[in-house]
Amino acid sequence: MTIVVSDTSPICYLLLINKIDILPSLYKSIIIPQTVAGELAAPESPSAVKNWIACPPSWLQIQSIELSQDIQVEKLDPGESEAILLAEQLKADLVILDDR
Repeated sequence: MTIVVSDTSPICYLLLINKIDILPSLYKSIIIPQTVAGELAAPESPSAVKNWIACPPSWLQIQSIELSQDIQVEKLDPGESEAILLAEQLKADLVILDDR
């Protein structure tokens, strides 16, 4: 099984253009860290995004991570940092980010 971890923005943008179904069509499941789920549910998030994460689909897994000081990710926002850390911890095959 392919392990795929996502950051906040790709999920948010796919929801806003009504194309979120592309993720489960490409991958069996997507894993996000708890921080990404929190960012999607944040008060400033669009209503469609907050409503979606309030009742996530079965193909979305939300996981906590073990924080590590080994990786230099302090220049990234918390969702990006935790997505990268979670991907490393899970030995993910793919990380979906919208940044370099």
